Amino acid sequence: MGRKVHPIGFRTGIIRDWQAKWYADKNYAVFLEEDFKLRKAIQSKYTEAGISMVEIERQANEVSITIYTARPGIVIGRGGQRVDEVRLYLEKLVGKRIRLNIREIHQPELDAFLVARTVADQMEHRIAYRRAMKQAIFRTMQAGAKGIRIRCSGRLGGGEIARRETSHQGRVPLQTLRADIDYGFTEGHIALGRIGVKVWIYKGDILPEAKGMEIEEITPEVEGGNEEKAPVAEAAASTLVEEGEGDVTAEKGETSQDAPGTPAG
Repeated sequence: MGRKVHPIGFRTGIIRDWQAKWYADKNYAVFLEEDFKLRKAIQSKYTEAGISMVEIERQANEVSITIYTARPGIVIGRGGQRVDEVRLYLEKLVGKRIRLNIREIHQPELDAFLVARTVADQMEHRIAYRRAMKQAIFRTMQAGAKGIRIRCSGRLGGGEIARRETSHQGRVPLQTLRADIDYGFTEGHIALGRIGVKVWIYKGDILPEAKGMEIEEITPEVEGGNEEKAPVAEAAASTLVEEGEGDVTAEKGETSQDAPGTPAG
């Protein structure tokens, strides 16, 4: 059996943050069910808005929802009218006060879920899956990604037997924790059934910030202030130490043949 680990869950708490920020002892199951309802309702209301992620944060009597979208104009509507309608709908759904925040995704080509959704939409419009995958890979690499992998599964090309095809370019180090890898999965509904699309995008490494570590460059002091003489001075000092080994042993009371004034016999 292959041991496949979700790339986002694998890095949560290390280089990624949680998508649901709340804690509960007794009402954990209730809050978890509310999160599923809220996410499903938002995705159904904004099917064409390009929503990539929904973050949920709970206070005492309020639920704060942050929507990350590539088309904020569709989510907001004219004068914020559509936001108010959705907010009232969600408040009736869970019976709590809702606060909506809209965040724009400036580069949809670097978002794995939006890339997967684009490939699935093209396949639903009867575009060849290989062409859709190649176009998505080209756009993502042009946007500055270091690597991308796309996998489509299902009755590809109208085949009777389901299979899967994978296309990739660049590096996608899944086992490196510091690697910023975005993962997205979606399904495309075609006449022959469902087509699953998975996308991995490698954006680079996220390194921890070095705190309180200041490295000072120490240069040896040389007479005359010329730093180029430092290696010469060090070599001369080592030569003097080697030549003075006989005198040092003589002072310790040890007899040597080279030491002058040594009594014979």
